[in-house]
Amino acid sequence: MKKIWKWLSILLIGVSIVSLSGCQSVTQRANTENTWDKIKAKKEVVIGLDDSFVPFGFETKSGKITGYDIDLARAVFKQYGIKVNFQPIDWSMNVTELRNGTIDLIWNGLTITSERKKNIAFSEPYLYNDQELVTLKSSNIKSFNDMKGKELGTQTGSAEIISLDQQPNLLKNKIKNKQPILYDSFTDAFIDLNAKRVSGLLIDSTYANYYMQHSGANHQYSTYVGAFPKSSFAVGMRKGDVTLRQKVNAALNKMAKDGQLKQITKKWFGDKYDSPLLNKYDK
Repeated sequence: MKKIWKWLSILLIGVSIVSLSGCQSVTQRANTENTWDKIKAKKEVVIGLDDSFVPFGFETKSGKITGYDIDLARAVFKQYGIKVNFQPIDWSMNVTELRNGTIDLIWNGLTITSERKKNIAFSEPYLYNDQELVTLKSSNIKSFNDMKGKELGTQTGSAEIISLDQQPNLLKNKIKNKQPILYDSFTDAFIDLNAKRVSGLLIDSTYANYYMQHSGANHQYSTYVGAFPKSSFAVGMRKGDVTLRQKVNAALNKMAKDGQLKQITKKWFGDKYDSPLLNKYDK
């Protein structure tokens, strides 16, 4: 009987190893495979996004997905006759979703960082962004130093967390417990800021400016841009998707040349924007 159990145990271990190896090989293929031909054949590309990230990609009250990056993505793939399927995801799992092959691209105000470059490839950057501190004017907080001992909020999986960790003396070491309070979305973070459950938010200026402008309460907020370096937004993709990257870059550059990129950017940001792609051609 003991021999039977011994052989059963060996068999189960073997099956588990094979199963894990299979999963790893699938993930590995997804990371290295050049999928453009498959996308072109299906005439569909799947883009992962945080559907609460105004104004880049968000769901309206009627359930429609809209936003700056939505318009850009549709315009890019229209050039190739490819339909865009927007897939809401847990933003903190965006790289995992990409590497598992459940989405083809991350396109939703994605900041280029050295950490992310280790795992994914990026298109050319198409928009600059600052990371700014947003507070209520009534709190009289006007700088990072004024956040000493106070609670700071930011989004899970955001570039702001990376900035806080890379340059802790700028802000992280000043705030309460030297750790920010994390939110699934900046919409939730603003709810807590307005209720004074946190004293400030470290947030993308493009999101913050749009939110405050459309909140009807813009006069209630103060913003401060500290010494964190200006960041760039780009499209994230698997490193193996060399052709997909070339196609996205070619389409974005064409739009920068023919005025379509400027038209879409002005639609969402008015005259308050800075685009590295547009700067290349606006000379």
